[in-house]
Amino acid sequence: MGTLFIVSTPIGNLADVTERGAAVLAAADRIVAEDTRRARTLLSHLGIQERPVSLHAHNEAKRTAQLLEWLDEGLDVAMVSDAGTPLLSDPGERAVVGAIEAGHSVVPVPGPSAILAGLVASGLPCSSFTFHGFLPRAAGKRAKVLDRIESSPETAVIFESPTRLGILLSDLEDRVGNERRIAVCRELTKLHEEVVRGTVSEVMRVFKDRPPRGEVTVILEGRPERPAGLGEAALEALAGAALAQGLAPTAAARQVAREGGVKRGMAYDVVQRVSARIRSLPGAESVHREEG
Repeated sequence: MGTLFIVSTPIGNLADVTERGAAVLAAADRIVAEDTRRARTLLSHLGIQERPVSLHAHNEAKRTAQLLEWLDEGLDVAMVSDAGTPLLSDPGERAVVGAIEAGHSVVPVPGPSAILAGLVASGLPCSSFTFHGFLPRAAGKRAKVLDRIESSPETAVIFESPTRLGILLSDLEDRVGNERRIAVCRELTKLHEEVVRGTVSEVMRVFKDRPPRGEVTVILEGRPERPAGLGEAALEALAGAALAQGLAPTAAARQVAREGGVKRGMAYDVVQRVSARIRSLPGAESVHREEG
């Protein structure tokens, strides 16, 4: 029976490959890689002649069947991703599950990870965190993930492309305001490695004038502990202030929930009640017509 090795590879600096990782790759009977071109660069650096076989999101089902055949034949297979630790926002999960179900040994070979590198460089709490990978682009699914990030006390780790970082930061500012700390890590372990720390707004200003390049890992502080929620009168005052800023009810409710330490549903009810009260005031309708 063969063994499937899950091998972590450098996220940028080729010198970060571990001795064990290099030895496993050199001894493997087969190597499967998310991107064979990138894998060949590493293998060439290590002086390994084995030609890797692709295993990516579009062929994982077919390649998994082949991989299981190799393992059944007693061949050892090493799996690598583009960079870092396989399966973390990368393909390979189906192959690992298939190997386990077939009774084969699955052995991790630890090493570089953009998740851990970003966390320890961020200056934010590392003892408890949630990895979200790349956030969904579909509005509904994205909103659900952002809801979890907004309400969670755990540090959030997010992957993002440099071209979409501005969109992500804008979404985060809308959800969590400007009270939480954030670190945007780019080109980790590479020549132009950079970690930009600050509030969401501060980091947004940095990259507004200087769009980022390279791989990006975003680390966001979790929701801080809050005292018990405010009383009714205080919540209504917050709602009135939010509506006076011209915020839509949903955005106003988010702000009230954030500042008042209450759940979003309760905050929304308060906002709706205050909004109805404002609309019922004498002259409110005429003011609305004049503004329209």
